[in-house]
Amino acid sequence: MTDDTMPFLDALLKRGGGDFMKQLAEEVLGRLMAYDIEGRIGAARYERNDERTTQRNGYRERAFDTRLGTLDLKIPKLRKGSYFPGFLEPRRTTEQALVAVIQEAWIQGVSTRKVDDLVQAMGISGISKSQVSDLCKGIDARVSSFLDRPIEGEWTYLWLDATYLKVREDGRIVSIAAIIATGVNTDGRREILGLGLGSSEAAVFWLGFLRGLEKRGLKGVKLVISDAHEGLKAAVAQVFKATWQRCRVHFMRNALAYVPKAQHQMVAAAIRTVFSQNDQAAASKTWRQVADQLRSRLPKLAALMDDVEADVIAFMAFPKTHWPKLHSTNPIERLNKEVKRRADVVGIFPNEASIRRLVGAVLLEQNDEWQLQHRYMTLETMTGRGDDQPSAPAIPHIAA
Repeated sequence: MTDDTMPFLDALLKRGGGDFMKQLAEEVLGRLMAYDIEGRIGAARYERNDERTTQRNGYRERAFDTRLGTLDLKIPKLRKGSYFPGFLEPRRTTEQALVAVIQEAWIQGVSTRKVDDLVQAMGISGISKSQVSDLCKGIDARVSSFLDRPIEGEWTYLWLDATYLKVREDGRIVSIAAIIATGVNTDGRREILGLGLGSSEAAVFWLGFLRGLEKRGLKGVKLVISDAHEGLKAAVAQVFKATWQRCRVHFMRNALAYVPKAQHQMVAAAIRTVFSQNDQAAASKTWRQVADQLRSRLPKLAALMDDVEADVIAFMAFPKTHWPKLHSTNPIERLNKEVKRRADVVGIFPNEASIRRLVGAVLLEQNDEWQLQHRYMTLETMTGRGDDQPSAPAIPHIAA
């Protein structure tokens, strides 16, 4: 040890009441910077000679996160030029890694409190809710690049579904719909194509959302699958001139609302025979037979079936092997549940931008996973080959 090291250690030990190792690290790094800057300017702090290039000009404080905790360093300043210690350069990478960890934790649905616990476990000072929010704004560029990317190729099938989230608006808490669009292209590949925020009941919203997808390059759509949102059917016909498929699962829920609970199972079984037919013509015939059987005792249900027949069995005009994936929005229900799970951690979003950030990040992550999986639909079936023809069951008699 040098002659001045022992007094320095003695002073630290006598000071007491603090973290000795942290204070030691701060002092050692301070001395390293002092020696480094002396070499750069060609003279000690108060030394006068002809080789001196400039003078010191105080300090600037800088926090340095280490395994010992956050060190408070004083970096020397120069009257001419600038100085930054070399041992702090790796901190830039460390900061980037820390930000990435915080962002990923937030996307994965980790609460702000738990993010704070995570940061402190890494030996770094705690982080506030607002700081987490500021750091997560760095996700916006990635999310926007994904959601606004050009859509290439032709997309035969398009699914649209809404998840409702709470957001603050003009001092009130309101519910808005996050509309997720997914599609399958002519190669049988599935991707997430877009995200829209607004009122799912407004016709102008649906028209604007679908036109936005079209502007980005979406084309070749032959079938759109969604729930029965007001204005959507007209927007689909206007923008894509495609067939609209009403979600079969949602239709069944609507239908059973007109049926006494004791008869739910029987009526549901009768309606399901429609979807077991071999082709659309047979399904249409069965549909009318079931509706006629129900007309005398359940007139409202029969009237509903008369109105929605073409929309509920529209999927049967497409390859049979695709039917299980075309008759409802179930293929993206799991995605919606994941969005809700992560959104529930936030509770009430401060603005729409924060919804776009979180939901967009979840969609980006899911889309990447889909690209690593096998084709959602095979090339053979996308070209109309490889269909099978299962036998259709008889229509059960509905007891009076």
